[in-house]
Amino acid sequence: MNPAVEVLNTEVLSDNWYVLRKVTFRLRKRDGSWETQSREAYDRGNGATILPYDPSRGTVILTRQFRLPTFVNGNASGMLIEACAGLLDSENPRQCITRELREETGFEIHNVRKVLEAYMSPGSVTEILHFFVAEYTPAQRAGAGGGVEEEDIEVLELTIDEAGAKIASGEIRDGKTIMLLQYAALHIFATAASA
Repeated sequence: MNPAVEVLNTEVLSDNWYVLRKVTFRLRKRDGSWETQSREAYDRGNGATILPYDPSRGTVILTRQFRLPTFVNGNASGMLIEACAGLLDSENPRQCITRELREETGFEIHNVRKVLEAYMSPGSVTEILHFFVAEYTPAQRAGAGGGVEEEDIEVLELTIDEAGAKIASGEIRDGKTIMLLQYAALHIFATAASA
């Protein structure tokens, strides 16, 4: 543990959906002095996300679904175009994203490749997100997708250029999706174009 941090108190503010904690701690600053601070941290577990891509056709698979937090923060429709993603629960990241991909998109893909991991909102959320890519073909679509339980997910197949245009126009505003699309444009499709 970090000797420059001393946790004084942890209080659970909510555990209705996931866990929101208020943590009071002492932090030794760079000048050697100690300061007491309180911060809230939302713990929803860690997650995984994936971008399936078809290099021969220049396409990617994305999803569209309603996201309440975006709706209450100015997204008039509440609909968001995203890369497939899910929480790990008790699975490892590779198992999780293979299952989520099948449930959300209907694609049965097992040759997933991890490309990075990142804290997505480190000022308030504890989650680490594991990023994957996987090559696909239309023949790997084993079902309709659409999610499970209360999920209502639309599956989208776009060219990498269409996806890039949607980032530029503001139609794609999800951080994890933008990161994966930029990764694909730089490391997958740029390589395929130069080959």
